[in-house]
Formats: sequence, structure tokens, C-alpha cells
Amino acid sequence: MSDSIKHECGIALIRLRKPFQYYLDKYKTPTYGLGKLYLMMEKQVNRGQDGAGVANIKINVNPGSRYISRYRSVEPQAVADIFGKINKKFRKALKTAKETKRETGIDYTHDADWWQENVAFTGEVLLGHLRYGTHGQNEIENCHPMLRQNNWRSRNLVMAGNFNMTNVDELFDKLVSLGQHPKEKVDTVTVMEKIGHFLDEENQRHFAQNKDLYSNVEMSEVLAEKIDLKRVLERSCKDFDGGYAMVGMTGYGASFVARDPAGIRPAYYYADEEVVVVASEKQAIKTSFNCAYDQIKEITPGHALIIDKSGDFSEEPFIDRLEQKSCSFERIYFSRGSDPDIYNERKELGRLVIPQILEEVNNDLKHTVFSYIPNTAETAFLGMLDGLENELAKQRKKAIMEGVLFEKDLDELLTFRPRVEKLIAKDVKVRTFITNDAQRDDMVSHVYDTTYEVIQKNVDSVVLIDDSIVRGTTLEKSILQLLDKLSPKKIVIVSSAPQIRYPDCYGIDMSKMKEFVAFRAALELLQERGMENILDEVNLRCLNAIENGTADQENFVKAIYAPFTDDEISNKIAEIVKPKNLKAALAIVYQTVDNLHKACPNHLGDWYFTGDFPTPGGNKVVNKSFVNFMKGVEVRAY
Repeated sequence: MSDSIKHECGIALIRLRKPFQYYLDKYKTPTYGLGKLYLMMEKQVNRGQDGAGVANIKINVNPGSRYISRYRSVEPQAVADIFGKINKKFRKALKTAKETKRETGIDYTHDADWWQENVAFTGEVLLGHLRYGTHGQNEIENCHPMLRQNNWRSRNLVMAGNFNMTNVDELFDKLVSLGQHPKEKVDTVTVMEKIGHFLDEENQRHFAQNKDLYSNVEMSEVLAEKIDLKRVLERSCKDFDGGYAMVGMTGYGASFVARDPAGIRPAYYYADEEVVVVASEKQAIKTSFNCAYDQIKEITPGHALIIDKSGDFSEEPFIDRLEQKSCSFERIYFSRGSDPDIYNERKELGRLVIPQILEEVNNDLKHTVFSYIPNTAETAFLGMLDGLENELAKQRKKAIMEGVLFEKDLDELLTFRPRVEKLIAKDVKVRTFITNDAQRDDMVSHVYDTTYEVIQKNVDSVVLIDDSIVRGTTLEKSILQLLDKLSPKKIVIVSSAPQIRYPDCYGIDMSKMKEFVAFRAALELLQERGMENILDEVNLRCLNAIENGTADQENFVKAIYAPFTDDEISNKIAEIVKPKNLKAALAIVYQTVDNLHKACPNHLGDWYFTGDFPTPGGNKVVNKSFVNFMKGVEVRAY
């Protein structure tokens, strides 16, 4: 994606189902689980580079021993930083064990009890998180996992997640009404405290029922057996509005992963006799545990994967399901393309734009060069080439059926291939660190480089595919100017995603409407056609709905785009991003929403493109975002 956006987060959970001694004996290391967690996090580092965190819980340790360990980091290589610190502990412990063996003859290096008593991060439940912050400072306090502590093991809660709530204000007020005093009004704290409150109540319920039957010492184990995490989630999550895959670990060793009722945020799991693991992406599980793809399951929307203290697990419904609207941006851009399903879907996205491309170049493939914007658009580019080959096959068949008169024409027909070049390369060494606007624009123009002398000047057209176009800034400041230096007759920029028209509120950093080039195009069209009154009408409807508490019932901003066809907006976008000195003709081609659904039939979450938000909170956010735009207020709307 040429217009970089922050997004999502990554989660990784591992539950060792055997005693810790089992892994020491079989794998000859006390770091089996940690090694797997490190690999799962590295394979999802694309999901979050603002920070990372790791937490670990030991299930059966004696009172007086620390049983919860946590490290967080906001260093540039946060995962490596965390595991470097953890490994330092293990190296020190191993040195101690060897010295003890020399002095006493007792070998603790393969003694699970010794490791768990003396070394942190030797527990059976491991949680990792990768953070991409859509708001808040990049500070360690904002990194997951978050910790809610108590002297009772069963009241401790460690949480991390890939989530964003649209109704934080309401959730905050609910906590206050319960008698709490939250330290911040942010969804991370609010969610943890809400779940923590009902975990406390669940503890109290069972304590009251059993206090006359067991001693206080015995009660700790009784609570660990009787606490119903499904009930906790049912009571705490019923008024959540957002997209989420939330991971929780209790102090006694049970854990859960709860997924939102529309399946907006992804969560997958795999289980065998040794482990239960959960991750945001299948590929992380596949690579880390070398399992078959069909062994990796998707957590059902509106369900929680609950793993009890003994390691048994089940999927349990905790909230009424909504129509499934899994995020389509996962397939277009966010998730790793090495997942076979995602790989094939991205190729299909490239293939499906071929008819629009051929129209823009007047079917003149002989004088058209195809390329892509590195690196995430490469798979869509391969699909585009497949589509071109299919089109050529049709043309060959038609020509042969109709009869080719000359051998020369037949040779040319059979040997012709689409012209492919790597026209754009990203220079990873260039950093746009300069704050002066003029200098920064100049630096942006050098983030990419181009390949010269492969285009027939003023004869060839250039087709360049990107996976999506959000703001259009990089096109205007860099890519189009670079391509123009090659002197093509025409430049066609292709987006394998449809036009991004509406803000996201479920975890992607796209919350300000004026940043979307499609929105800017609609505004200019309204102005050109004397239809600015629509802006005031929409603003009034949004303000009234917000005041009346009905802003979550309808997306009024759709009216901004209603007067125009997709092609009209695409053409206006081309005018907006076209540099003043561009000599080549310019066209912008966007994927259609219908074709997006064809390519990604199981991920129909398309609110960025259509404005059809999967939860009521989405409508409220988009209406508030538009009001902010009209006021000139540059803050996120949730």
C-alpha cells in the first residue's frame, strides 16, 4: 500500500496441556513454549510495530512464589527486545544450575519444579501481543497485556486484544455506575475493568455458596474449579459495540479468547494433545506448529474459546451473533499473503480488474507495460497477469476460429506476451524524518525509485497496480512524478480495492474523513455542480441525530456520494492526485464492490467502501466524523 496506514493488532496465546516436565523431557529445553510464542509473534509482526508485550502464568505453584510474569517494550524491535531479556533470565538460571551441579552433584537442568520455582516465564499459559496504536501515545503503559491484580489468584486478570470499541463513553459510564473509578477513558482499560468486575462477582458468588463447606485455604482451588468464564463474558460483554478478538488469562490458569458477534476481527486456533494455540492469522500457527491448514479452525463469531485450568477447551456462545462481516481489508492488505486462501483471493482481485484496464488502454496490449507498487501489491499483480493471459487466450482462439490469413500474423499472435517490467522500487534506506513541509515533500518523492529506458517514450502506456489508495498523497508527491520521467503516453493506476469512502472504527487508523481522496473528490464534484447544500443537509441530520441519541440508526453520510457514479468519483480522484506538471494522461481504476465480494466471499465486511457498518456504533461514528469535518475539528470520532 503506497499510502501507509496503521491497523489492527496481533495476538498469540499458547496453552501447554501437559505438565511442564513433559516439555523438558521431550524437547530438552525449558523454553519450548517461549520459543513457539516468539515465532508466532515474529510471524505476525506485520500487525503491530508500535510495541509488544508478553505475559505468562504458572498454574501450580506454592504460595509465596511469583506466578504471573510480564514484559512489555516500545523499542524499535520490541519482540526481540522482550525475548532478549527473557533469554537472559534463562541463561543466568542455567549457569546457576550448572554451578549447583558442580558443587553438590544435583542436576536441576531437567527439573521442572526447580525451573518453575526459580525462573520467571516458566508457566503453562503464554500470551503475546503486537501493538499498532490507532490512538494514544506510543508509551509502554499503552502496550498490552494489561494486568488487573489481586491477592486472590482467581481474581487476577491479564488481558490483551485486537479490538476497538465504538461506545467507550457508555462503557465508561457503566463502570462508574457500578461504583468503579477507572483511571482512563480508553477502551483497553474499560474493557478489562468491565470483565474484571464480573470476574470479581463470579468469585464472590461461588465464595458465598461454598464458604461453609471449605476452609479459606481450600477455597482457592474450589474457585478455580467452579468459576464460569462463559457467564463472566455473557454479563460483561453484552453492551460492547465494536470489533474485537480479546484474550484473557486468569491467575488460576484458565483462559479465553472472545470474538465479536460480527466476526470483524480475526481469530484462529489449533489444538493437539500438547497445546492449544490461538493467533490472529493462520500462517503464524501453521509455521510455528507445522500443522495442516485444515486443522486450524476459526473461532465462531459471538463465541469464546475457553480453556479451563486442566487444559480442556470448548467454543461457547456468549453474545447474540450478528450477520458475519469479517474485515475485507484483512484479505486485501493486512494479513500475510502466504496464507493460501489470502494469496488466491489477492490474485483474484487482480484478475477481476482486467476489463476496466483493457478499456483504459484501448485494448492496445502491444504498447502497454504492466507493473506494481511494491511490495504488498505483488500478489494482485500476478493475478492481473493471469487475467491478461486468459484474455489473450480468448483472442487467439477467436482469431484462429475466424481464420488467420498470414503465417507472420499467426506467429505474432501465438508468441505475444504482456509486457512486464519492475518500474517502481522502494528505497528502504530513505526516511521522511524532516519536519519542514517543503523538505518533507521532497523526501517523500525519493522514497521510491524507478527503472529507466524500458518505456517507448510517448508511445507506451503504463499500468501500475496498488492494493488500495487511501489518501493519494504518495501518488501525487512521488509515484506519478517518477513515472512521468519515463515519458509514457498514459499512466493507469489500478487499485485492487474499491474506493475508501468512510472511516473505520474497529481498529484501523482511518478515522478522519477529509483524509480520504474519494471524499475530497465527492466534495469537489458537489461544489462544481452547485450542490453544496447537500453538505449542510447531511450535517443537520447528523447533528439532530446525535442530539436525539439516534445517530447509530442510519449512516447519513451516504448522501454525499449518492449523486455520483463510481467512474465520476474515480475521474475526479485522477484530477486531484495529478501533479500540475504531469505530461502523461492519467486514469485511476478502482475495483468494484461486487468484484471484491466475488474475490473474498467469506469476508464481506465492506463498510470502508459502502458505508454499511456491521454494528450500530459504526453509524454513530461516521455521522460524528462528518460533523467534526464540518466544524474543522481534527479528532477521531470515537
